[in-house]
Amino acid sequence: MKLENTMGSKSSKPNRGRFVCSCFTVIFFLCLFAAINEVRFSSLPKLGRCALSNETAPTGNQSEDLRILISVLTLPDQYLRRHFLRLVYGTQTWEGAKVDVKFVFCNLTKEDQKVMVAMEIMLHDDIIILNCTENMNRGKTSTFFTSLPEMFNDTSGVGPYPPYHYVMKADDDTYVRIHSLVRSLRPLPREDLYYGFVIPCGSMDPFKHYMSGMGFVVSWDIVEWIHGSDIPKKHVEGPEDKVFGDWMRWGRRGKNRYNAKWSMYNYPDPASVCSHELWNDTIAVHLLKNQEKWIRTLSFFNHTHSLKPSKLYHIP
Repeated sequence: MKLENTMGSKSSKPNRGRFVCSCFTVIFFLCLFAAINEVRFSSLPKLGRCALSNETAPTGNQSEDLRILISVLTLPDQYLRRHFLRLVYGTQTWEGAKVDVKFVFCNLTKEDQKVMVAMEIMLHDDIIILNCTENMNRGKTSTFFTSLPEMFNDTSGVGPYPPYHYVMKADDDTYVRIHSLVRSLRPLPREDLYYGFVIPCGSMDPFKHYMSGMGFVVSWDIVEWIHGSDIPKKHVEGPEDKVFGDWMRWGRRGKNRYNAKWSMYNYPDPASVCSHELWNDTIAVHLLKNQEKWIRTLSFFNHTHSLKPSKLYHIP
């Protein structure tokens, strides 16, 4: 009996050891499982935010290293034009910059505008409504540039500064090739820059007069200067591009000037000293006053080249 008890006691010790080891093993894997799931669950909100961000991101490489705002000045009733331009800009691709395209006009005055524009904003979030009466040469451009710092400067210090390195004011009959614009702006100064198509058309001197309203670019420090200076406030009436040039001259701003001629030009028909034939080295084409001119321009630059083949459609 003693022998049996002794052997039983000795044999029970390994069993207890194996039991303890098993418990520790189970506890270890339970803790590991909980830790893994904690990581997974904690990452879900981040994944949700990423998905939402990607849904609304415009086409292109959204690098924060270069930030550009393209502002298209238009009219509230131009619903079809805005829809068309969203197709034009939303189907372009580019790299190395964050580019936002916004449509700009003055206060809404009709009941249908209040509904239609509100739905546009809900769907696209790409409209800026200025506190002004709609006009072309009586201060709309001044109101636009003056309003930008209050709209986009992040006083909390969380967002980047400047919110945009460059702001482009463009007409709604101008086709801007974003990839070419980004490539042209990247090596240029990001302070005191005034960029565009020099007027008069026969001149190549960017300090001669001013940049054409078809589409000119200024750096963010000039936008802030317009916001705080009395010069723009005292001189608002007249051709908006000429008036803007007067501000630059009187305020001694835009010391870094860049003439983008002849990468920017008027559509070749009708022929003029400001126009020439379409060519590959193009940043912007102006005076696309009808659908035929737009289609010819988009076709020349093979705008739909990235259309993917599919069994769902056949486009020769």
